[in-house]
Amino acid sequence: MRVAWKLFAVLTFFYALLDVVYFLVGGEELGVIAIGLSSLLALLIGYYLWFIDRRSGGVLPEDNDLGEISDSAGDLGFYSPHSWWPLPLGLSICTVGLGLIIGWWLTIIGVGALLISVIGFSLEYEKPSANVH
Repeated sequence: MRVAWKLFAVLTFFYALLDVVYFLVGGEELGVIAIGLSSLLALLIGYYLWFIDRRSGGVLPEDNDLGEISDSAGDLGFYSPHSWWPLPLGLSICTVGLGLIIGWWLTIIGVGALLISVIGFSLEYEKPSANVH
């Protein structure tokens, strides 16, 4: 795990250096932005891997040569099997994207639908509290 975040740290500095050289040579603006964003993406992934490495103590079950499959078993999280909220969420994101092309009025409608979809998706399994008098 430690090798992974160090690799992305090296990639971050490589892309940043490449971005500076590309800018000084006279590269176009879009290329400078794209290489800069590549540097930031490598930084984001490297930070995540460093954070996970620090929390796990640097030893993962996958790193043990004598490990069994059951060593990495455990709770992976909760995934909703029958949620309909991703459908309106995706449609509202498409509406916002189309609104940027067609007109601002469609963007406003899409943002409203997106807000409702995000709230519904986030609060799908929240139970209302009992009405206490």
